[in-house]
Amino acid sequence: MRFRHAISISIDNFSAVFKLLLYRLVTAVIFFSLGYVILRYGLADITESAEAGAIKSLCTGFLHAIFTGDTVTLQNFQGEFAAASAALLQLIAVNSGEIAGCIVGLALLYLVSRFVNGLAVFAIGGTLNDRMATYSRTTFAQSYFRDVGKAALYQIIYVPVCFVYDAAMLAACWFLFFYAPSFLPSWGFLTIVIAISLALTAVVCLEALKMTLISGWMPGIIADGKKVGRAFGESLAGKKGFLARYASFLSAVYVILIVNVVGAIATVGSALFITVPLSYIFLLSLQFVHYYHNGDKKYFVSLNRIVGKEEKPEDLEE
Repeated sequence: MRFRHAISISIDNFSAVFKLLLYRLVTAVIFFSLGYVILRYGLADITESAEAGAIKSLCTGFLHAIFTGDTVTLQNFQGEFAAASAALLQLIAVNSGEIAGCIVGLALLYLVSRFVNGLAVFAIGGTLNDRMATYSRTTFAQSYFRDVGKAALYQIIYVPVCFVYDAAMLAACWFLFFYAPSFLPSWGFLTIVIAISLALTAVVCLEALKMTLISGWMPGIIADGKKVGRAFGESLAGKKGFLARYASFLSAVYVILIVNVVGAIATVGSALFITVPLSYIFLLSLQFVHYYHNGDKKYFVSLNRIVGKEEKPEDLEE
């Protein structure tokens, strides 16, 4: 029932998809531009060097030789490419400081981008809560600037915590994909399929666990005005309905994964402009639905229907 209510609320707030999409497109252009500047000028000594030019020239010549049947070039390619690669690797070693600086710069830029994009997600959460609590239509801009202080503090904690969690999750998946097959019988391609399946299952289960643990964090701040730290602690310690929340988020992650993959394949990626922001809105709706139910709070599913405790639905038309 909660899953169905979250779907209904997501559809009722479908217009937020385009606001979130526009926001993310603008920020993506900005951050990709900044990332290009970091790489362009940070690695200029490497990318504009004679060694890099030699590699590009060899690769171009190799492709040309394939199409023209130039066997002499193809025979000499391996030795020439090995020599050029050795020279380029030596240049990279000399400029390791610049490379490290670029990596640090890109990592910081990534964290800042998550912070900025998270402000928009928090604003969407505010519009969802207003819709559920009073069925009022708060604009994205109103919600964004009304809660920007709380959203910033929330993101300051959320971004590094989730970054560490995601890094640990990727490490676990790396182990399952590259090392777990060594404990399995050698079944050829089937072993690779099992490794991929184990890694993907781990990603889904751990992502659902993260969402379950923090499911009451943002709703607690927005719906009940709790302090950011207090809401975080209560969300982590919340045991009420834990298994039901975990099952719903696990199902949600699988549904989102299937919808996005199928949509991307069927439309050559264009459906992702809709399905990705809609996925964020659906997950937010599910968080607020669980929070309202666990707190025995009534909320609007639609104009004519209010629900609270699952066993006591209330219809305004009656």
